[in-house]
Amino acid sequence: MANTARDAGDTARKAADSKWLEVLARVGLVAYGVVHLLVGWIALQVAWGGSGDSADQSGALQNLAEQPYGPALLWLIALGLAALTIWQASEATWGFQGGDAKKRVRRRVTAGAKAVVYLLLAISAARFAMGSGQSSSQSQQSTTSGVLGLPLGRALVVAAALIVVAVGVGHVRKAFTKKFLKEIDTSAMTPAARKTITRLGQAGYAGKGAALAVVGLLLGYAAVTFDAEKASGLDGAMRTIAAQPFGRFLLTAVALGFVAFGLFAFAQSRYRPM
Repeated sequence: MANTARDAGDTARKAADSKWLEVLARVGLVAYGVVHLLVGWIALQVAWGGSGDSADQSGALQNLAEQPYGPALLWLIALGLAALTIWQASEATWGFQGGDAKKRVRRRVTAGAKAVVYLLLAISAARFAMGSGQSSSQSQQSTTSGVLGLPLGRALVVAAALIVVAVGVGHVRKAFTKKFLKEIDTSAMTPAARKTITRLGQAGYAGKGAALAVVGLLLGYAAVTFDAEKASGLDGAMRTIAAQPFGRFLLTAVALGFVAFGLFAFAQSRYRPM
């Protein structure tokens, strides 16, 4: 039994280290960047043109589905994101060997969380490719409503809200500390290229972090008011930002942050070690 488990682990590790998986994972990072570019574009339309599209991942995928060859592109995105899922899952299981134990655990937990995010987005892309995609806001509201109906459901939603806010704050902190540069190999870059990628990473993490913090706050408000409709996801966060004083300009800044994050993902696809 032990030998069987070890053989299975070795097989999975070899699969995670394969050249084809690396290629697909890099395609996945490009796909991840495209999704963020589209979210940023929709958010800009919300800020200045009153777009009715969802300013979130589901809106971005729906936009792709409506384009010529859209379903084929969505299947390619789903495949790339699935490869990213396997890569991050392998990092969570076998990666970050040696060094400080606490840092190793933290990095593995982060990799595992990223694997979940990539998996959910891959599933969503596949559903839109098949014509059965669902709005992220509707899905989150439905889930929140179900959780609020459980014993201690309000506490669970509050806990989830705090986690989302913490992730958002972590993104903003990452923008200021420039820790994202540890994720890419900058040794072969020119000083100008390194500066450009640094600025893209800072703008991207700051903009996305601000939006995620608002998502968490709305989720917390839904728990406090016992109203699942308040948990409107990223689209709701974008529209909440737009409704504030000078909201058009605030949302423009956030939208450009998502565009910058998408461009940074392109840079990751080229320079990130795997």
